[in-house]
Amino acid sequence: MNEENKKKLWTKILEAGDYLKDKLPKHPKGRNSYAHVALEIKNNFKSSYKDLPDEKFNEVIEYLVFLKQNPS
Repeated sequence: MNEENKKKLWTKILEAGDYLKDKLPKHPKGRNSYAHVALEIKNNFKSSYKDLPDEKFNEVIEYLVFLKQNPS
Protein backbone atom coordinates (compact mmCIF):
# COMPACT_ATOMS: atom_id res chain seq x y z
CA MET A 1 0.00 0.00 0.00
CA ASN A 2 1.36 3.44 -0.81
CA GLU A 3 2.29 5.83 2.01
CA GLU A 4 -0.74 8.10 1.54
CA ASN A 5 -3.19 5.20 1.80
CA LYS A 6 -1.31 3.77 4.80
CA LYS A 7 -1.69 7.09 6.62
CA LYS A 8 -5.38 7.38 5.75
CA LEU A 9 -6.01 3.80 6.81
CA TRP A 10 -4.11 4.23 10.08
CA THR A 11 -6.29 7.26 10.87
CA LYS A 12 -9.41 5.14 10.24
CA ILE A 13 -7.99 2.32 12.40
CA LEU A 14 -7.45 4.80 15.25
CA GLU A 15 -11.01 6.11 14.83
CA ALA A 16 -12.37 2.55 14.98
CA GLY A 17 -10.25 1.84 18.06
CA ASP A 18 -11.54 4.99 19.73
CA TYR A 19 -15.10 4.01 18.91
CA LEU A 20 -14.67 0.46 20.21
CA LYS A 21 -13.06 1.51 23.47
CA ASP A 22 -15.24 0.11 26.31
CA LYS A 23 -17.53 -1.62 23.77
CA LEU A 24 -15.56 -4.85 23.41
CA PRO A 25 -16.45 -7.85 25.57
CA LYS A 26 -14.51 -7.89 28.81
CA HIS A 27 -11.26 -9.79 28.98
CA PRO A 28 -9.47 -10.68 32.25
CA LYS A 29 -6.40 -8.69 31.20
CA GLY A 30 -8.39 -5.86 29.62
CA ARG A 31 -8.92 -5.16 25.92
CA ASN A 32 -6.81 -2.90 23.75
CA SER A 33 -9.30 -1.75 21.11
CA TYR A 34 -6.56 -0.56 18.73
CA ALA A 35 -4.74 -3.90 18.84
CA HIS A 36 -8.09 -5.64 18.38
CA VAL A 37 -8.80 -3.69 15.17
CA ALA A 38 -5.31 -4.30 13.76
CA LEU A 39 -5.52 -8.02 14.59
CA GLU A 40 -8.98 -8.34 13.03
CA ILE A 41 -7.67 -6.77 9.81
CA LYS A 42 -4.71 -9.13 9.81
CA ASN A 43 -6.94 -12.16 10.43
CA ASN A 44 -9.50 -11.18 7.81
CA PHE A 45 -7.11 -10.10 5.06
CA LYS A 46 -4.25 -12.49 5.96
CA SER A 47 -1.85 -9.56 6.02
CA SER A 48 -0.98 -6.45 7.95
CA TYR A 49 -2.81 -3.36 6.67
CA LYS A 50 0.59 -1.96 5.62
CA ASP A 51 1.26 -4.91 3.33
CA LEU A 52 -2.09 -4.94 1.54
CA PRO A 53 -2.31 -3.73 -2.05
CA ASP A 54 -3.89 -0.34 -2.73
CA GLU A 55 -6.79 -2.13 -4.42
CA LYS A 56 -7.90 -3.39 -0.98
CA PHE A 57 -8.13 0.11 0.55
CA ASN A 58 -11.91 0.52 0.18
CA GLU A 59 -12.53 -3.05 1.26
CA VAL A 60 -10.58 -2.46 4.48
CA ILE A 61 -12.53 0.76 5.12
CA GLU A 62 -15.78 -1.18 4.71
CA TYR A 63 -14.45 -3.83 7.08
CA LEU A 64 -13.71 -1.16 9.69
CA VAL A 65 -17.34 -0.02 9.46
CA PHE A 66 -18.39 -3.64 9.96
CA LEU A 67 -16.15 -3.97 13.03
CA LYS A 68 -17.63 -0.85 14.58
CA GLN A 69 -21.15 -2.18 14.04
CA ASN A 70 -20.25 -5.66 15.32
CA PRO A 71 -17.85 -5.40 18.27
CA SER A 72 -16.59 -8.83 19.30
